[in-house]
Amino acid sequence: MFDSGSTGFMLLSSSLVMLMTPALAFFYGGLATKRNILGIMIQSFVSLGWSTLLWFIIGYSLCFSGTMATGNDFFGIFGNLNKCFLHGITPSTPLNGNGNIPELVFISFQMMFAIITPALITGAFVNRITFKAYFIFLTLWQFLVYYPFCHMVWGGGLLAEWGVLDFAGGIVVHTLAGFAALASVFFVGARVDKNSTPNSIPLVAIGSGLLWFGWYGFNAGSELKVDSVTATAFLNTDIAASFALVTWLVIEWIRSRKPKLVGVLTGSIAGLATITPCAGFVPLWASPIIGIIAGIGCYLAVEWKNSRQWDDALDVWGVHGVGGFIGTILLGIFASTTINSNGNDGLIFGNSSFFWKETITTILAAAYGFIFTYIILWIINKITPVRVSKKDELEGIDSAILGEKAYDEGCL
Repeated sequence: MFDSGSTGFMLLSSSLVMLMTPALAFFYGGLATKRNILGIMIQSFVSLGWSTLLWFIIGYSLCFSGTMATGNDFFGIFGNLNKCFLHGITPSTPLNGNGNIPELVFISFQMMFAIITPALITGAFVNRITFKAYFIFLTLWQFLVYYPFCHMVWGGGLLAEWGVLDFAGGIVVHTLAGFAALASVFFVGARVDKNSTPNSIPLVAIGSGLLWFGWYGFNAGSELKVDSVTATAFLNTDIAASFALVTWLVIEWIRSRKPKLVGVLTGSIAGLATITPCAGFVPLWASPIIGIIAGIGCYLAVEWKNSRQWDDALDVWGVHGVGGFIGTILLGIFASTTINSNGNDGLIFGNSSFFWKETITTILAAAYGFIFTYIILWIINKITPVRVSKKDELEGIDSAILGEKAYDEGCL
């Protein structure tokens, strides 16, 4: 009944995307200061567990049950409640519109996106948020930000009906999370001690390598089957990441007179975030251009952020937010139906309408993610303090909040 090759590939892709959340914990954990390693890592792992529970109970249903075209969703913004607790879905239920794979496989794949998206935000407010506030934030942000945009873009909602495309999450994941991170920075404020020297660059490298590895499942898996588009998305992902990495390396080498490993790793993530919305819609010749623009654009965004003294500790906005934003606009330029017949033609192929739809949508997503995140944090702060005390911040989240230390300094 099901295509075993596509089903097996999608299970592998789901596993790769799942791996990205622990990889993110390593990446952020290495960038954090020595007193805050566990504090940032636990946030990723909690999202891995709690977001899964929410997805099983109601999240999948709100994202992927009902469509605007059939009139059985909530105004094109949320799905309905018919699939809460995965009601009515059996191992033999095919994915609607794609009979090659079971719906259970699609549920698993999309669940991994719901897990990692809020975890991305945490790098912006490292060592400043109480665990209680983070837990509430994780819950509310899924319901008020991620679920509606997931349904609107990928679940047959309002934006999908308008013709908006997002191959693997430039809008739904990176733009939303990146601009939510910026709102978090503005609400929470700067760190008392801005010395953010990474405690372990090798750990950053391990996390970065695993993220890159997982991104093949993230992007290529978003085709939901194995075909020429899958192969194109896979290779576009690697090419764009590599060009962005080298671009960042060259810029930083010229400016600081030294090549920087953290810069190389950051550049690769910028390229990966930027190619994400484009991966299965653009020709291979466009991916080097996208990678170079990603390296330049995200580097300048981080430098501008620093000049404005916005304390986005781990550059979530500059890399993911700006990367996803740029990538979605570039999708509107370079998309081609010769690559993916289910896509659209972009600006250079004579379709200015599609370009403007992508541009308007990513601006909307950035504004929505920023505004609603700020409101969510304001509400939480009325219930429980969002920011840790100055004493706890100086002591470090690991010790003050978790009562643990990453390293036993008494051991040899």
